[in-house]
Amino acid sequence: MNDTPEGDVAPKPETTNRDEIVFAALGGLGEIGMNVYLYGLGPADARRWLMVDLGLTFPGDNEPGVDVVLPDLRFIIENRQALDGIVITHAHEDHIGAVIDSWSDLRVPIYGTPFTIGMLRAKIAEYGGDLKPEIHEIQTDSRFKVGAFDLETVSMAHSIPETSALVIRTSQGIIFHTADWKLDEAPLVGKPTNIARIQEIGKEGVMALVCDSTNAFRDGVSPSETEVSASLLEIIEGQTGQVAVTTFASNVARVRAISDAAKATGRRFLVAGRALHRVIQVAIDTGYLPEDFAYLDQEHFRYMERGEALILATGSQGEPRAAMARIAEQSHRDIQLTRGDTVIYSSRTIPGNEKSVISVQNRIADLGCKIITDSDGLVHVTGHPRREELVRMFSWLKPQKLVPMHGEVRHLQENARLARDCGITDVRYITNGEMLRLAPGRLDVIDDIPVGRRYRDGRLLLHEGESAVRERRRLSIVGLVAVALTLDQRGNVLGHADVAIDGIPTDDAEGDAMEDIILDAVDGTVDSIPPRRRKDAEVVREAVRRAVRSAVDQAWGKKPIVKVLINQLRTKN
Repeated sequence: MNDTPEGDVAPKPETTNRDEIVFAALGGLGEIGMNVYLYGLGPADARRWLMVDLGLTFPGDNEPGVDVVLPDLRFIIENRQALDGIVITHAHEDHIGAVIDSWSDLRVPIYGTPFTIGMLRAKIAEYGGDLKPEIHEIQTDSRFKVGAFDLETVSMAHSIPETSALVIRTSQGIIFHTADWKLDEAPLVGKPTNIARIQEIGKEGVMALVCDSTNAFRDGVSPSETEVSASLLEIIEGQTGQVAVTTFASNVARVRAISDAAKATGRRFLVAGRALHRVIQVAIDTGYLPEDFAYLDQEHFRYMERGEALILATGSQGEPRAAMARIAEQSHRDIQLTRGDTVIYSSRTIPGNEKSVISVQNRIADLGCKIITDSDGLVHVTGHPRREELVRMFSWLKPQKLVPMHGEVRHLQENARLARDCGITDVRYITNGEMLRLAPGRLDVIDDIPVGRRYRDGRLLLHEGESAVRERRRLSIVGLVAVALTLDQRGNVLGHADVAIDGIPTDDAEGDAMEDIILDAVDGTVDSIPPRRRKDAEVVREAVRRAVRSAVDQAWGKKPIVKVLINQLRTKN
């Protein structure tokens, strides 16, 4: 029954900022890796938050000595009383890797599917010490609540089992967060993308699609893992020496493909690398590999005949401590490759890792081994959607709005352009730290939140603004000069100055010793300071520092870091 007077228009339900929905990222927007996404419900003064993924990334050339890079969580730490929980979409390091280092600052429940939680628990057992987070295991393709958030997981094919899109139902409509995904009807391990459920959700009506952008420039549709498996078998069959394959340790489908190839070619299957052992065990525990899945540890290599081994090794991204790098350096305890052997890179190089990968490959080539990459044959397939796959997703969900995620700025922009070309009119890409209002109204940036990087540096966690990494970066470029002086109570220099240099040429262009140049600068500077002023150790320290830096700059053309140590003797009472 319609109670509206004839000729009048029924008023629309009033929408207030109590229904506001916002989206922001502490990592993952404008970069590949370190995915940390936040969804907020309600007004700014009473907003509830949900975190989706908590990943890490790996250091670049300008972060020397750093082990891994973690997101700066200060914004959500300050609001952790309003954080209802963390949902992990899958177990890749760029989505789960920061949990161990960060959970103690958040102390909220973690939700994930069985394989994802199995990987998390295995990492905690190995690296987490006494960490005991509250963990909730949810099933794939299931609906559940986390605090104020009504959620549903939808299976998505990817390069690791149980990757799940996240459906967030709100008073303003449905948000579909794709996570990482691709279309693969035969993924070899795990479920294919649940197209039927995606289409059903599209019929419900999707307010906003937050979508993977990694392959937005690549045309077509990605090949299947089953196709890769068949191609790898064909390639391995054609090799005569030992064969080593390196891939991402978390790719269970690729582990199975290499195992199957070993059986089909009569080779013995070896596994080298702790991360692979961990993934295989979790895959067995969760049913993605059979309970009788068999392989040999690396120590059995020494007993094998020529051409008998098929080795699966960690290190596809040039990691210096991984098995493949040590094999290439001939420092691996058990495995040695030689002329006539073959190394297959069943992976794609992550942006930023190119130098490390090429360096390892050059050392492998120097051993006389043949190298096969995805440029030579179908030995790898991406886990992210190409353009035709994105177009299909847009057509199934028919979202009112689109927000690109998971990519560098150029990937986000290209995904946005593609969405507009497909008729989605309300499209906005943002980068880390921008808070985007998803509803009500059109997409709009309404605030900025603090973001940044933290470093796991040995046993310590450092903020990127701290001096240690910054000084290390400078040291890698300009070197260090250390000068030690002893002054008596009158300011006279006792004995001779001691000098130590690191990372600096030993001689200048004329062949003069750099140490002599530095000592001359020290002596000349100290002599030029009036005796009364030499009693002030800080005056002497700064004068010597400036003089040495200038002298080395004139001789070398670079200004080193200079440390001046002064031992000032005092008269005994």
